[in-house]
Amino acid sequence: MTDKSMNSVDKARRNLLKGGAAAAVVTLAPGVTLQTVQAAVTGPATSAKRWGMLVDANAPEGVWDLAVEACKAEQGWGKTENVNQATDPQWIRKVSIKDPKTGAKATLPVMCQHCAKPPCVDVCPTGASMKRADGIVLVDKHICIGCRFCMMACPYSCRSFVHEDVRGQKPHMPRGKGTVEACTMCVHRVDKGQKPACVDAVNAAGSNAIIFGDLNDPNSDIARAVSKFVTQRIRSDLGVEPGIHYRGI
Repeated sequence: MTDKSMNSVDKARRNLLKGGAAAAVVTLAPGVTLQTVQAAVTGPATSAKRWGMLVDANAPEGVWDLAVEACKAEQGWGKTENVNQATDPQWIRKVSIKDPKTGAKATLPVMCQHCAKPPCVDVCPTGASMKRADGIVLVDKHICIGCRFCMMACPYSCRSFVHEDVRGQKPHMPRGKGTVEACTMCVHRVDKGQKPACVDAVNAAGSNAIIFGDLNDPNSDIARAVSKFVTQRIRSDLGVEPGIHYRGI
């Protein structure tokens, strides 16, 4: 790789950390290209914002099927050469829980929790696992070496390793065999002022089961809801401060 090409990739990664999601292509050599990213439409990410979600576990179970399918369609992770449930990517998955004392049951979606103190970032040897200033946790596929340390460190089992050749990739979400991937909170949409695909799908079905927004903005729908209702964060005892809040668990 030439110095010029390396500089282009480094610049693209810096833009991603600032807040980027638009696709571009870096030429490495004649006939060899590497997909990368450009700066965001809405400007750089800033710690003034803290993106998060509030999930209502009391919602009908079918709502979560809509969320999972919307994520698959938006990010292109539902298509592999060989379907194997044991190794199939799960950016968002539907989980059923039961209180052993009361017998109460609930079904909820679990995705990357976008922690304020993400263990996956702490253990990554290359810096591929990273957290933006606005709290969105991402994986830089260009420097991920597939060691899977981040998968072992994640207390939520919310990362997947790409075991198979992939197809149907989206321009905004390049995927590669031998790399790790997880929910990006649809950063390419958020940087354009839009909501994540799972949220839009649920809302389109007439449900408010997932609220997305800026937790730092007291006037946002999510901030008002979190201050109004009793909410929980999965394994809050770990002190990693997830950006995903839940009701009804």
